[in-house]
Amino acid sequence: MSDDEQHNQTFEAASAGASLTFPMQCSALRKNGHVVIKGRPCKIVEMSTSKTGKHGHAKVHLVGIDIFTNKKLEEICPSTHNMDVPNVSRKEYQLTYIDEGFLSLLNSEGAPKDDVKVPDDPLGKEIRDALDEGKDLLVTVVTAMGEEAAISFKEAPKGS
Repeated sequence: MSDDEQHNQTFEAASAGASLTFPMQCSALRKNGHVVIKGRPCKIVEMSTSKTGKHGHAKVHLVGIDIFTNKKLEEICPSTHNMDVPNVSRKEYQLTYIDEGFLSLLNSEGAPKDDVKVPDDPLGKEIRDALDEGKDLLVTVVTAMGEEAAISFKEAPKGS
């Protein structure tokens, strides 16, 4: 078998290459940043570092709030270890209407997006009320680790 044959491989499928998370050393994480705790994407709200013990590592105590469920999660890890950081993106969409519990949105190029649920909290009611009043709304959708949620909205500027 020649070297060329050895490296000649075919791949059935490939993704776009964008990973859901990337590793970062615990000591490099910062408050208001993002981290994966117990498999959930969280925003860091509290962070403290303990001193090293006689034979141990410095430990980092992280407290995070799940960006989708708002549940509080905690994690303690050695400062030299890596933790996953979610790739979080925020986009604004124009809201056209609400259909069967889903927001019907348009991105800046005018392409439709119909797979974001109306939030079940007071925000969802505020969005419905503002839409019923005939206001033009821009909804902010946050995406991380394959999940999406509408997190805020504002009235669209006039003339857009």
